[in-house]
Amino acid sequence: MGPVTTDNALDTPAAPPDPRASDSLARLAAGTLLLTGAGWLARAVWEIRLYGAGEPASGLPDQGDGVHRPLTSLENSYHLVSTAGSVLTLLCAAAFLMWLGRVRDNARALSGRPPKYAGIWVYLGWVVPVVNLWFPRCIVADAYWASAAERRLPAVVNVWWGLWLAGLLGGFLQQGDADSVIGRAYSEIGPLLVADLAVAGAAVAGALMVRTVTGAQTARLAGA
Repeated sequence: MGPVTTDNALDTPAAPPDPRASDSLARLAAGTLLLTGAGWLARAVWEIRLYGAGEPASGLPDQGDGVHRPLTSLENSYHLVSTAGSVLTLLCAAAFLMWLGRVRDNARALSGRPPKYAGIWVYLGWVVPVVNLWFPRCIVADAYWASAAERRLPAVVNVWWGLWLAGLLGGFLQQGDADSVIGRAYSEIGPLLVADLAVAGAAVAGALMVRTVTGAQTARLAGA
C-alpha cells in the first residue's frame, strides 16, 4: 500500500496558513503530550509499588473462571492511575491529530504541491496494520521538508518515532485489563516498565518534535 494523493473531502484547497492558529495547536498538542507522558510515568511508579508490596496472600485480583477478589487499596489506586492515563492518552490523540492535519495543510500551502499522502492517512495511518509502522512519521517528515527543504530532518523526529514504536510493541506484549497488568506487576515487572518508559519518552520527544516542526513552518511564514 503506497501513498495516495487523490482529492477527497480531507484534501480540499488549503487556506492561507495562520501562524497563530498553528502555534496554538502546537502548544495544545505539546502540552497534552507532556501530560500523557506524566500519566505513563505515574503508571510505572504504581507498578513499582505493586512489585515492592508483593502479591497478597489472597492471590491475584483475577482468580480465574470469572472470579475476582476485592482489590487492595494499592490495587484500587492503580486502577485510578491507569484510567487517568487512558483519558489523557485519548485527549492527547485528539490534540495531536488536529496539529498533524494543520501542519500537513500548512506544508501544502507553503510548497504549492499536493501532499505525498492523502488526508485520510492522517487518521488511518495510525491504525492500519503494517503501514502504521511508518506512515505517521512520513507525514511529519513531509510536512517539515515542505517548509524547510534545505535542512536535514531533525533527529527528534526519529527519536520520537523510535520510542513510539518501542512503546507500541510493548503495548502488544502487555495487553489486558488493569487486573491482569496488576498480576504481571507482581511477578514480571520488567517488560511493563520498559513499555511505560518508552511511551513516556515518546511523549516527551513528541512534544519537542511538535515545537520543532511548527517552528520551521512559522519561520518560513515569517520569511515569506
